[in-house]
Amino acid sequence: MKYLFLVFFLPLSLLAQTPQIDIIPVPVHLQQKEGRFTIQSQTPIQFLAASKELSLAAQFLQKAIHAIAGYALPIQPQYEKKGAAFSSNGKLKNQRIVLRITKDTSIGVEGYHLTVTENQLIIEANTKAGIIFGIQSLLQTLPAIQTNAKLEVPCMQVTDYPRFAWRGMHLDVSRHFFGPDVIKQYLDLLAAYKFNTFHWHLVDDQGWRIEIKKYPALNIIGAWRVDQNHLVWGERPQAKEGEAATYGGYYTQEQIKAIIAYATERNITVVPEIEMPGHVASAIAAYPALSCTQQKQLPLTGGNYTGMSSNYCAGNDSVFHFLEGVLTEVINLFPSKYIHIGGDEVDKSSWKKCAKCQERIRAEKLKDEEELQSYFIKRIERFINSKGRKIIGWDEILEGGLAPDATVMSWRGEAGGIAAAKMKHDVVMTPGNPVYFDHYQGDPASEPIAIGGFNTLKRVYDYEPLPKELTNEEARYVLGAQANLWTEYVTTPKQVQYMVLPRMLALSEVLWSPAENKNWASFNNRLQTHFKSFDQKGLHYSKGNFKVDIKPVLQKGILSATLATEAYQGQIYYTTDGTEPTLQSNLYTNPISIQSSVTVKAVTVVNGERKSMVPAEQKFAMHQAIGKKVNYTNPISRYYMADGPNSLTDGIKGTYAVGQFWHGIAGKDLIATIDLGDVKSIQKLSLGCLQKYADWIMMPEWVRFEVSMDGSNFSAIQTIPNPILQQDKTPTIHDFTASFASMKARFVRVTAKVLQQLPKGHSGEGKPAWIFADEFIVE
Repeated sequence: MKYLFLVFFLPLSLLAQTPQIDIIPVPVHLQQKEGRFTIQSQTPIQFLAASKELSLAAQFLQKAIHAIAGYALPIQPQYEKKGAAFSSNGKLKNQRIVLRITKDTSIGVEGYHLTVTENQLIIEANTKAGIIFGIQSLLQTLPAIQTNAKLEVPCMQVTDYPRFAWRGMHLDVSRHFFGPDVIKQYLDLLAAYKFNTFHWHLVDDQGWRIEIKKYPALNIIGAWRVDQNHLVWGERPQAKEGEAATYGGYYTQEQIKAIIAYATERNITVVPEIEMPGHVASAIAAYPALSCTQQKQLPLTGGNYTGMSSNYCAGNDSVFHFLEGVLTEVINLFPSKYIHIGGDEVDKSSWKKCAKCQERIRAEKLKDEEELQSYFIKRIERFINSKGRKIIGWDEILEGGLAPDATVMSWRGEAGGIAAAKMKHDVVMTPGNPVYFDHYQGDPASEPIAIGGFNTLKRVYDYEPLPKELTNEEARYVLGAQANLWTEYVTTPKQVQYMVLPRMLALSEVLWSPAENKNWASFNNRLQTHFKSFDQKGLHYSKGNFKVDIKPVLQKGILSATLATEAYQGQIYYTTDGTEPTLQSNLYTNPISIQSSVTVKAVTVVNGERKSMVPAEQKFAMHQAIGKKVNYTNPISRYYMADGPNSLTDGIKGTYAVGQFWHGIAGKDLIATIDLGDVKSIQKLSLGCLQKYADWIMMPEWVRFEVSMDGSNFSAIQTIPNPILQQDKTPTIHDFTASFASMKARFVRVTAKVLQQLPKGHSGEGKPAWIFADEFIVE
């Protein structure tokens, strides 16, 4: 039953006086009834005295009500079910709150029943976890902050339980450090929306954030760096000898114990991530002997890795002894079933040049460095398993062979998760699109600087964690999903809040609520109440994505455009002549037919006020190759397929959004051939390309156009050199265009020559670039 329709169970005469119930995530079943339950200063919280779990839950509720009302509800560890507690008409003489453990297999381990009448409020569950989640639903019906208003709860009947077992949020505290109080605030947000897993990214190149008593240099050296927070992450130079390392910090083991206890009270499991074998420049700065080169280095300040070692030496047994010492302390601190060991983005070039690593490959009869990484992970897994725990790692741990009992966290899309599930390994889905919350959530023109991407609130809400490629049996291995907040561009606690709010609410509904209960309009409506709560609490959050989504539609060679806005009660005004839209422009009501080359611009308007700072813009190019099949000599990256294999000829020109419309290919020439279907007269060929220096996307060195009548014998038309400087860091779109006397051809081919070595001073200096191309226009 969808929440959107629940209020209609009430008589129409009561609708005007009945408060709307705006619980997020939407419950499995909610029926609102007439009346209210009023919480007063002497309303008791009752439960069976024998239950320690219920006692803890009662204390949690008591503290929550105290924060809102300023008084502590009395806790009564035992109560009578019948007799004196009832009046002659069967109603309670006094109101009460009852917490009760039940045995109901239909709601599982974390589900609950919430029954609210005018005289009593009952929360029933099989476990304390369910009771706590029921309390969270109750709290969402109350004021957000201390108030003199009555605490009134609408009468209702709720049955609720989660869809997925793993409902996670991640926070990177290495790139930028956030103290214990910030972590507890983050946990409060997770708990409020029924997340049950906090993935704590404690170790990375730019900072070691956990106290390890056996290896004090990890905190004395590895936790600190030169403060360059005034510079954008990618522009921070490496530290120089003698510069003071004043930025950083770490969590003492006592602080970690307190945070774990705080999380446990809220039914949240804390999963620590201790990166290996890569992303460990902070450890190598503290103990240089852990690397292949064993050379001293200063802690990294940002994203410049030139000349830095960031991998453990896989051929050095002392590395494994070191990690066993670290992990022993980690396991003694964290009671979680899983220990996250990273495993991502290992640059194996140092292993290829390391004598010890090569000897390890020979001694263990390994095929290559990929299998050396697998050896590393499997050896660590054996140690962690010996301590009664399991490993979880990023999807690169699949490379070279997956460890026997490993769980895979799939971040490079869902392919890694799909592969692992088919191998009968548990999986947590966390694809960059759409659950990397360090990506922009609104128009970059009006948002704080972010690392890139474009993961809006609605894109998060529309996410489905179960891939269609999996059978029902294979889908059982998908434990759930989580969102990741990497903090290269997130430097303050306020920005942490801003990047997760309100997107984490959308994800909570994805992971908790039945798929059939999800409804974007209902969610957006309920969200407005939570915005008021954020305002009352002083939380920083995104007011929404006001950028109009211009969606091209190509069907049977006919091109049109649909426009959409995520804004609550938003309207769209647009133009098709490239001019700035105003409230006097066209009001969007139906798809726009595209019959010629045009530029569509559109803005969102709410209550008569323009909300889009910059209009959304999309150029459409009508030409002779629209809808024609594209054959690539070198395959396009599976991460940058745009809208499919023929995006190069869909009439839609790429914008500055990297993931939209562009086809991307790394380290190889882009060679595309198009069959026009029959012989055409052509006189102009053009290929659009993108340069985004910071993202390793560079213009090709040159672009060559060729034509053919038979698809085998091609004649060169022109080769156009690249006019854009390699050092130009400003995002640029350039059309490589060849104009010539009209000629006949059926086939056309374009070759874009990749830049084989990124320029000097680039963070990827000497490595091959990416080519991003769109559209291939034939006129």
